[in-house]
Amino acid sequence: MEITSKEGNLELKRLCDQFRANNKIPPEKFELYQVKRGLRNPDGTGVMAGLTKICNVHGYLIADGERIPDVGKLTYRGIDINDIVDACVAENRFGYEEVAYLLLFGELPTKEQLNDFCKTLNSFRELPEYFAEDMIIKAPSKNIMNKLARSVLALYSYDDNPDDTSLENNMRQAIQLIARMPTIMTYAYQVKRRHFDKKSMFFHQINPNHSTAQSILNAIRPDRVFTDEEAKLLDVCLMVHAEHGGGNNSTFTTRVLSSTGTDTYSAIAAAIGSLKGPRHGGANHRVMTMMKEIMKNVHNWEDETELSKYLEKILRGEANDHSGLIYGMGHAVYTVSDPRAVILKDTARKMADEKGMLDVYELFERIEKLSPQVFSKVKGETKVISANVDFYSGLVYKMLGIPSDLYTPLFAISRIAGWCAHRIEEMETCKRIMRPAYRSLSKSRPYVPINKREQG
Repeated sequence: MEITSKEGNLELKRLCDQFRANNKIPPEKFELYQVKRGLRNPDGTGVMAGLTKICNVHGYLIADGERIPDVGKLTYRGIDINDIVDACVAENRFGYEEVAYLLLFGELPTKEQLNDFCKTLNSFRELPEYFAEDMIIKAPSKNIMNKLARSVLALYSYDDNPDDTSLENNMRQAIQLIARMPTIMTYAYQVKRRHFDKKSMFFHQINPNHSTAQSILNAIRPDRVFTDEEAKLLDVCLMVHAEHGGGNNSTFTTRVLSSTGTDTYSAIAAAIGSLKGPRHGGANHRVMTMMKEIMKNVHNWEDETELSKYLEKILRGEANDHSGLIYGMGHAVYTVSDPRAVILKDTARKMADEKGMLDVYELFERIEKLSPQVFSKVKGETKVISANVDFYSGLVYKMLGIPSDLYTPLFAISRIAGWCAHRIEEMETCKRIMRPAYRSLSKSRPYVPINKREQG
């Protein structure tokens, strides 16, 4: 007998009700059994799960068991991200490729080494023959992150040696993925535009002399026109997003899967799936959605009283998406400042002036200034909070004319360098499958024959 959609929905509701009735875990049980939800200690610090030489994220000090707020610091292989960005800006050159080299190999490249590395990346930018047609154009996706994950998995079938987990093969696959991810992203975006948005689709020839940032702007702009300043600003975004320690969810996902000995494509696809989650990589898109609401509902952007009142409504769950969150404010590790946000804020001001968006930029500044005060007033807490990288990255992308569909994918394009570095480190140094424990709350009970079971 055919089941109607109405009957199906009723059955689904019954099944979900049954699930809810049998899967409640009281919050106090977590404290009773000293379970660290989210792999976090009671003071908010992360549970120590591994060792790494790739990156350090510093946001606080621990003294006498107390968590003391401190100026944020991010180092790649021991080198301050501010020093890397400042040097590239001062020398008027692109830096993401240098960062990728540093993360993968542990040392800054010489000019010759960097040049050779860039040539290698550019040689891999083109996708395998018929890959775009078969895997992207014929199977469009509404969500670019979903298509990125599917495409990375599909690359397994185009690799003559996909399961070899030797250092040499892992490194080859890593370099190829760093090179190909921007190409996959831009192809997926064009197909999405054509199929779902009913807009024109265009594919531009890859320029072998372009940096990663230039390649992206070349691919997404119909006329292929962009300024050197625009490309350099996007390059800064790529640099600051490239890595953030082993404890962030997507990188930890990479390490968990890599610990099993699985192939590179499976590990990176899982990381992309993790980053897609709105609690992780999707925050910059939420920031911009929130800002649209603020700009629409606050009549005088310069009036701090009016702005504070609306932020209070957001925190009380009365405005925006009713989540009670001011997106882009606060971080799991950083307290006084997020160095990535500071870099983007400083770098973006000039572009905002050039693009005639200084009023929008200054609105962001006011919200950054007022949010801690509003948080204290509404929540009654004195917790130190600051703007995180997502607060300003969305603004930068908007100024560059990058569509919101690409905000989170661009995060993945940047972070692929860090993911690959952590995968290789996990496989070369740890050599043990990750196997944490969960405490069962189910009590033993007898099996009941099916003809003696009562309807619940």
